Amino acid sequence: MSHLDYRLLIFDWDGTLANSIGRIVESMHMASTRSGFELCTDLAVKGIIGLGLPEAIRTLYPDISDAELVAFREHYADHYIALEAVPSPLFEGVVQSLEAFRAEGYHLAVATGKARRGLDRVLKAHGWQDYFDITRAADETASKPHPLMLEQILAHCGVTPREALMVGDASFDLMMARNAGMDSVAVSYGAQSAEALQQYEPRLTIDHFSELQAWLSRAR
Repeated sequence: MSHLDYRLLIFDWDGTLANSIGRIVESMHMASTRSGFELCTDLAVKGIIGLGLPEAIRTLYPDISDAELVAFREHYADHYIALEAVPSPLFEGVVQSLEAFRAEGYHLAVATGKARRGLDRVLKAHGWQDYFDITRAADETASKPHPLMLEQILAHCGVTPREALMVGDASFDLMMARNAGMDSVAVSYGAQSAEALQQYEPRLTIDHFSELQAWLSRAR
């Protein structure tokens, strides 16, 4: 399929649109310390970014109890929300590219591992409450890499998987796209390296967000 045919562009948030990976790693380490767990490496934490928070914590700490999980989530949320008093900045080129995509008639959506409360908070901070056609958060659907959130976005926009493109920085984003039968674009500047993402066969790997606009524009 040619990317001339894409009608819907779906974006992960953390590490794809927003430069928030460092804050996520710091918050996970802080929650681990406050909960009395041994710290994971930065690389291990980056490896779970994209999952819903409960799934991410259980991946890092498989033996955590339900009660410990509740406390861990609270510690994480408290620290992350404090850091986000000043919202994580959007990556260079994001605003300009999204505006260009809207002008060109693309449907735009967000599919994130954030909880709805956290996503709504950052959308409001950027004045984007009504910017996207639809947004889906991990706590209101199945966590990545299950394709349900993409299927819900497709249904809302009236678009087929072949007409949609998922853009993300983590293996879970690209796995989710593959599970939904859609193409993907990998970004190299987020949670995981370009090399780690190649096994999921993205149509394109970008080192700067504006490269996506250039790629789509050339096709048009």
